[in-house]
Amino acid sequence: MRVGVLGAGGRVGREVCRAVADAPDLELVAAVDPGMAGIDLRQVAGIDAPGLQVASTIDELVRAEAEVAVDFTVAPAALANLRWCAQHGVHAVVGTTGIPDEAVEELRGRFEQSSANCVLAANFAIGAALMTRFCELAAPFMDGVEIIELHHDGKRDAPSGTALQTAARVAAAREAAGLGWPPDPTEDLVLPGARGGRAPGGIRVHAVRLPGLVAHQEVVFGAVGQSLTIRHDAYDRSSFMPGVLLAVRQVASRPGLTLGLGPLLGF
Repeated sequence: MRVGVLGAGGRVGREVCRAVADAPDLELVAAVDPGMAGIDLRQVAGIDAPGLQVASTIDELVRAEAEVAVDFTVAPAALANLRWCAQHGVHAVVGTTGIPDEAVEELRGRFEQSSANCVLAANFAIGAALMTRFCELAAPFMDGVEIIELHHDGKRDAPSGTALQTAARVAAAREAAGLGWPPDPTEDLVLPGARGGRAPGGIRVHAVRLPGLVAHQEVVFGAVGQSLTIRHDAYDRSSFMPGVLLAVRQVASRPGLTLGLGPLLGF
Protein backbone atom coordinates (compact mmCIF):
# COMPACT_ATOMS: atom_id res chain seq x y z
CA MET A 1 0.00 0.00 0.00
CA ARG A 2 1.40 3.37 -1.05
CA VAL A 3 1.36 5.94 1.78
CA GLY A 4 1.98 9.68 1.98
CA VAL A 5 2.51 11.57 5.24
CA LEU A 6 1.14 15.08 5.75
CA GLY A 7 2.97 17.03 8.45
CA ALA A 8 6.02 14.83 7.90
CA GLY A 9 8.36 17.24 9.68
CA GLY A 10 6.39 17.32 12.93
CA ARG A 11 7.12 15.24 16.02
CA VAL A 12 4.48 12.63 15.24
CA GLY A 13 4.89 12.98 11.48
CA ARG A 14 8.52 11.89 11.68
CA GLU A 15 7.49 8.83 13.71
CA VAL A 16 4.86 7.97 11.10
CA CYS A 17 7.44 8.20 8.31
CA ARG A 18 9.73 5.81 10.18
CA ALA A 19 6.91 3.38 11.01
CA VAL A 20 5.62 3.25 7.43
CA ALA A 21 9.13 2.85 6.04
CA ASP A 22 9.78 -0.07 8.40
CA ALA A 23 6.51 -1.89 7.61
CA PRO A 24 7.10 -4.61 4.98
CA ASP A 25 3.58 -4.32 3.54
CA LEU A 26 3.62 -0.50 3.20
CA GLU A 27 5.60 1.85 0.98
CA LEU A 28 6.35 5.46 1.91
CA VAL A 29 5.98 7.35 -1.36
CA ALA A 30 5.44 10.97 -0.27
CA ALA A 31 6.18 13.32 2.62
CA VAL A 32 4.57 16.77 2.76
CA ASP A 33 5.48 19.66 5.04
CA PRO A 34 5.61 23.25 3.73
CA GLY A 35 8.13 24.25 6.41
CA MET A 36 10.66 21.67 5.26
CA ALA A 37 10.06 21.56 1.52
CA GLY A 38 13.02 20.40 -0.54
CA ILE A 39 14.86 18.74 2.35
CA ASP A 40 15.89 15.11 1.94
CA LEU A 41 13.67 12.89 4.08
CA ARG A 42 16.74 11.17 5.51
CA GLN A 43 17.66 14.43 7.19
CA VAL A 44 14.13 15.00 8.48
CA ALA A 45 13.20 11.56 9.79
CA GLY A 46 16.51 9.70 9.84
CA ILE A 47 15.31 6.93 7.54
CA ASP A 48 16.79 5.45 4.40
CA ALA A 49 14.56 6.84 1.67
CA PRO A 50 16.81 7.48 -1.33
CA GLY A 51 15.66 10.36 -3.48
CA LEU A 52 12.57 11.13 -1.41
CA GLN A 53 12.37 14.84 -0.58
CA VAL A 54 9.78 16.65 1.50
CA ALA A 55 7.21 18.32 -0.76
CA SER A 56 5.49 21.64 -0.17
CA THR A 57 1.90 20.81 -1.18
CA ILE A 58 -0.55 17.94 -0.91
CA ASP A 59 -0.63 17.66 -4.70
CA GLU A 60 2.53 15.57 -4.31
CA LEU A 61 0.23 12.68 -3.35
CA VAL A 62 -1.13 12.61 -6.91
CA ARG A 63 2.33 12.57 -8.47
CA ALA A 64 3.43 9.81 -6.07
CA GLU A 65 0.21 7.80 -6.66
CA ALA A 66 -0.42 7.56 -2.91
CA GLU A 67 -3.37 5.41 -1.86
CA VAL A 68 -3.49 6.57 1.77
CA ALA A 69 -2.60 9.90 3.37
CA VAL A 70 -1.71 10.06 7.08
CA ASP A 71 -2.34 13.53 8.52
CA PHE A 72 -0.73 14.87 11.70
CA THR A 73 -0.80 18.61 11.08
CA VAL A 74 -2.94 21.33 12.70
CA ALA A 75 -6.72 21.61 12.54
CA PRO A 76 -7.09 24.24 9.76
CA ALA A 77 -4.57 22.46 7.53
CA ALA A 78 -6.05 19.04 8.28
CA LEU A 79 -9.54 20.21 7.32
CA ALA A 80 -8.27 21.43 3.95
CA ASN A 81 -6.24 18.25 3.47
CA LEU A 82 -9.24 16.02 4.17
CA ARG A 83 -11.45 17.90 1.74
CA TRP A 84 -8.69 17.39 -0.85
CA CYS A 85 -8.46 13.66 -0.08
CA ALA A 86 -12.22 13.18 -0.42
CA GLN A 87 -12.18 15.03 -3.73
CA HIS A 88 -9.18 13.13 -5.12
CA GLY A 89 -10.08 9.65 -3.90
CA VAL A 90 -7.19 9.24 -1.45
CA HIS A 91 -7.96 7.39 1.78
CA ALA A 92 -7.15 9.39 4.91
CA VAL A 93 -5.92 8.44 8.39
CA VAL A 94 -6.06 11.46 10.68
CA GLY A 95 -4.68 12.06 14.16
CA THR A 96 -4.91 15.85 14.10
CA THR A 97 -7.07 17.16 16.95
CA GLY A 98 -9.05 20.37 17.37
CA ILE A 99 -11.29 19.83 14.32
CA PRO A 100 -14.75 21.20 15.30
CA ASP A 101 -17.71 18.81 15.47
CA GLU A 102 -19.53 20.59 12.66
CA ALA A 103 -16.46 20.19 10.43
CA VAL A 104 -16.31 16.47 11.26
CA GLU A 105 -19.92 16.11 10.11
CA GLU A 106 -19.11 18.00 6.92
CA LEU A 107 -16.22 15.58 6.29
CA ARG A 108 -18.48 12.63 6.97
CA GLY A 109 -20.73 13.77 4.14
CA ARG A 110 -17.79 14.33 1.81
CA PHE A 111 -16.32 10.85 2.38
CA GLU A 112 -19.71 9.18 2.09
CA GLN A 113 -19.89 10.62 -1.43
CA SER A 114 -16.25 9.82 -2.24
CA SER A 115 -14.47 6.68 -3.39
CA ALA A 116 -12.08 7.30 -0.48
CA ASN A 117 -12.60 6.55 3.22
CA CYS A 118 -11.35 8.22 6.40
CA VAL A 119 -10.36 7.07 9.89
CA LEU A 120 -10.27 9.99 12.33
CA ALA A 121 -9.02 9.34 15.87
CA ALA A 122 -8.15 11.73 18.67
CA ASN A 123 -5.60 9.24 19.99
CA PHE A 124 -3.96 6.36 18.13
CA ALA A 125 -2.56 4.63 21.19
CA ILE A 126 -4.36 1.31 21.52
CA GLY A 127 -4.15 1.64 25.30
CA ALA A 128 -6.05 4.93 25.11
CA ALA A 129 -8.83 3.26 23.12
CA LEU A 130 -9.04 0.56 25.79
CA MET A 131 -9.13 3.23 28.50
CA THR A 132 -12.15 4.85 26.88
CA ARG A 133 -13.89 1.50 26.58
CA PHE A 134 -13.24 0.67 30.24
CA CYS A 135 -14.69 4.07 31.20
CA GLU A 136 -17.86 3.31 29.24
CA LEU A 137 -18.23 0.07 31.20
CA ALA A 138 -17.73 1.85 34.53
CA ALA A 139 -20.03 4.82 33.88
CA PRO A 140 -23.39 3.22 34.80
CA PHE A 141 -22.05 1.90 38.13
CA MET A 142 -20.39 5.00 39.63
CA ASP A 143 -21.90 8.23 40.93
CA GLY A 144 -19.56 10.89 39.55
CA VAL A 145 -16.61 11.36 37.22
CA GLU A 146 -13.96 13.93 36.30
CA ILE A 147 -11.21 13.81 33.68
CA ILE A 148 -7.65 15.10 34.03
CA GLU A 149 -5.62 15.18 30.82
CA LEU A 150 -1.92 16.01 30.80
CA HIS A 151 0.12 16.88 27.71
CA HIS A 152 3.39 18.45 26.60
CA ASP A 153 3.65 22.23 26.66
CA GLY A 154 3.59 22.49 22.85
CA LYS A 155 0.05 21.19 22.42
CA ARG A 156 -2.18 23.81 20.80
CA ASP A 157 -5.67 22.74 21.87
CA ALA A 158 -7.17 22.26 25.33
CA PRO A 159 -8.83 20.14 26.43
CA SER A 160 -7.48 17.31 24.32
CA GLY A 161 -9.53 15.50 21.74
CA THR A 162 -9.07 12.31 23.75
CA ALA A 163 -10.61 13.94 26.84
CA LEU A 164 -13.59 15.24 24.87
CA GLN A 165 -14.15 11.88 23.19
CA THR A 166 -13.89 10.07 26.53
CA ALA A 167 -16.41 12.45 28.11
CA ALA A 168 -18.82 11.98 25.22
CA ARG A 169 -18.61 8.18 25.40
CA VAL A 170 -18.99 8.16 29.20
CA ALA A 171 -21.97 10.53 29.02
CA ALA A 172 -23.61 8.37 26.34
CA ALA A 173 -23.10 5.21 28.40
CA ARG A 174 -24.61 6.89 31.44
CA GLU A 175 -27.58 8.15 29.44
CA ALA A 176 -28.14 4.72 27.87
CA ALA A 177 -28.44 3.35 31.40
CA GLY A 178 -31.14 5.92 32.13
CA LEU A 179 -28.96 7.74 34.65
CA GLY A 180 -27.73 11.29 35.15
CA TRP A 181 -24.95 12.78 37.27
CA PRO A 182 -25.50 14.55 40.62
CA PRO A 183 -25.26 18.38 40.48
CA ASP A 184 -21.94 20.08 41.19
CA PRO A 185 -22.13 21.37 44.77
CA THR A 186 -19.51 24.11 44.23
CA GLU A 187 -20.98 27.55 44.95
CA ASP A 188 -17.96 29.80 45.41
CA LEU A 189 -15.20 29.74 42.78
CA VAL A 190 -12.24 31.46 44.44
CA LEU A 191 -10.39 31.29 41.13
CA PRO A 192 -12.40 31.33 37.87
CA GLY A 193 -12.01 28.04 36.02
CA ALA A 194 -10.83 26.15 39.10
CA ARG A 195 -13.45 23.45 38.47
CA GLY A 196 -12.29 22.93 34.91
CA GLY A 197 -14.32 23.03 31.73
CA ARG A 198 -17.63 21.29 31.06
CA ALA A 199 -17.44 18.58 28.42
CA PRO A 200 -20.38 16.57 26.98
CA GLY A 201 -22.77 15.49 29.72
CA GLY A 202 -21.48 18.27 31.96
CA ILE A 203 -18.41 16.19 32.84
CA ARG A 204 -15.59 18.31 34.28
CA VAL A 205 -12.31 18.23 32.36
CA HIS A 206 -9.00 19.62 33.63
CA ALA A 207 -6.08 20.25 31.25
CA VAL A 208 -2.42 20.24 32.35
CA ARG A 209 0.40 21.46 30.07
CA LEU A 210 3.99 20.87 31.21
CA PRO A 211 7.44 20.28 29.69
CA GLY A 212 8.48 16.64 29.80
CA LEU A 213 5.01 15.20 29.33
CA VAL A 214 3.82 13.47 26.17
CA ALA A 215 0.15 12.37 26.42
CA HIS A 216 -1.55 11.21 29.60
CA GLN A 217 -5.09 10.97 30.91
CA GLU A 218 -6.79 9.75 34.04
CA VAL A 219 -10.51 9.36 34.52
CA VAL A 220 -11.54 9.44 38.18
CA PHE A 221 -14.89 7.90 39.11
CA GLY A 222 -16.39 8.27 42.56
CA ALA A 223 -19.13 6.49 44.50
CA VAL A 224 -20.05 6.15 48.15
CA GLY A 225 -16.95 5.06 50.06
CA GLN A 226 -14.83 4.35 46.97
CA SER A 227 -13.18 5.68 43.85
CA LEU A 228 -11.96 4.15 40.62
CA THR A 229 -9.16 5.67 38.54
CA ILE A 230 -8.55 4.56 34.96
CA ARG A 231 -5.34 6.02 33.55
CA HIS A 232 -3.37 5.80 30.34
CA ASP A 233 0.17 7.11 29.80
CA ALA A 234 1.95 7.51 26.49
CA TYR A 235 5.62 8.05 27.27
CA ASP A 236 6.78 8.20 23.68
CA ARG A 237 5.12 9.06 20.38
CA SER A 238 6.10 5.65 19.06
CA SER A 239 3.17 4.36 21.17
CA PHE A 240 0.80 5.80 18.57
CA MET A 241 2.32 3.90 15.65
CA PRO A 242 0.64 0.46 16.03
CA GLY A 243 -2.74 2.21 15.94
CA VAL A 244 -1.74 4.36 12.95
CA LEU A 245 -0.56 1.34 10.99
CA LEU A 246 -3.72 -0.57 11.92
CA ALA A 247 -5.80 2.29 10.52
CA VAL A 248 -3.69 2.53 7.35
CA ARG A 249 -4.23 -1.17 6.72
CA GLN A 250 -7.98 -1.08 7.40
CA VAL A 251 -9.11 2.29 6.04
CA ALA A 252 -9.80 1.00 2.51
CA SER A 253 -12.33 -1.50 3.90
CA ARG A 254 -14.25 0.99 6.11
CA PRO A 255 -16.66 3.06 3.99
CA GLY A 256 -17.19 6.71 4.83
CA LEU A 257 -15.76 8.19 8.01
CA THR A 258 -14.85 6.08 11.05
CA LEU A 259 -14.36 7.84 14.39
CA GLY A 260 -11.84 6.43 16.84
CA LEU A 261 -9.86 3.21 17.02
CA GLY A 262 -12.64 1.29 18.79
CA PRO A 263 -14.37 0.05 15.60
CA LEU A 264 -11.02 -1.16 14.28
CA LEU A 265 -10.48 -3.11 17.50
CA GLY A 266 -13.96 -4.59 17.53
CA PHE A 267 -15.73 -2.36 20.07
